[in-house]
Amino acid sequence: VTLDVPADPLAVSNAAEESREALPDGRVRVRFAPTMVMSTYLVAFADHVQSTHIPHAVILDCTSTGEAPSHSGEWLARGIHVITPNKQAGSGPLARYKQVRDTRNPGLFKYESTVGAGLPVITTLRDLLDTGDEVLSIAGIFSGTLAYLFNRYDGSVPFSALVREAKELGYTEPDPRDDLSGLDVARKLVILARERGDAMTLEQVALESLVPEALRDVPRDEFLARLPELDGPLDARFQAARARGEVLRYVARLGGPMEASVGLVALPADHAFAHIRLTDNIVQFTTDRYRANPLVVQGPGAGPEVTAAGVFADLLRVAAATGAATAAR
Repeated sequence: VTLDVPADPLAVSNAAEESREALPDGRVRVRFAPTMVMSTYLVAFADHVQSTHIPHAVILDCTSTGEAPSHSGEWLARGIHVITPNKQAGSGPLARYKQVRDTRNPGLFKYESTVGAGLPVITTLRDLLDTGDEVLSIAGIFSGTLAYLFNRYDGSVPFSALVREAKELGYTEPDPRDDLSGLDVARKLVILARERGDAMTLEQVALESLVPEALRDVPRDEFLARLPELDGPLDARFQAARARGEVLRYVARLGGPMEASVGLVALPADHAFAHIRLTDNIVQFTTDRYRANPLVVQGPGAGPEVTAAGVFADLLRVAAATGAATAAR
């Protein structure tokens, strides 16, 4: 990133510069490292948000990269509340997670929409734990894309055709490997594991990717052209499951302490996960109280409307916790 700025720019610190060249008109031409520029502006933005005349400062981080989450701990320590659907803070480096979840922070950290968008997944888990229940296991379908694919997959058309269909409908990421790899699902499971009290990292999740090894690093267009290479192995697993009266679902499961897996499993046809709507998320909590009949949260788990609702609900929680809602009335 190269900008022509005044000789003493206030908006960008010298620490973000890679090079500086004087110009005839008194300005300077400065080259910045893009991530350093973003970092510098995020610091300046936080200063702007935390104005002395604003009693309650809140930052809503609706990005998907790790840059803003890397500042969240500092913001919270300063008393700025952070609300986000970004999974990077909750599932990224454990040290960063501990920093944002530090109870000594005067700022509140709310991230309900990182798992299930507008569904009350983290809230439900928190209520169970706070009332003394023991969470024995958590299992669920956390990807609307993968839910759609395996709800539709009945052997009548190749799996690759369903992936193309889902892409055309806008259900997949631009590169379907982002969905098929299962990494996003694993991040959500890590968030729930940490909420339960497990000091888990992403690397500790047993993750099964649906993308063949040979297709993981090829250009996107080549991957799309070679999608039929997924069909043979998946068809074999589908036929084996059907012969046993079972269905295939892409499931995340948190068992005992530090026991987490994400992958394709065969389930009985009468299982709760076998009868969800096309793109639904579903989360099943098996606890000491809900041992014989697990507690289930189900509904749309992706999309701009439900995600926005989840973020807004967290904003209302912050307002209620700080007394801002009462003051507004």
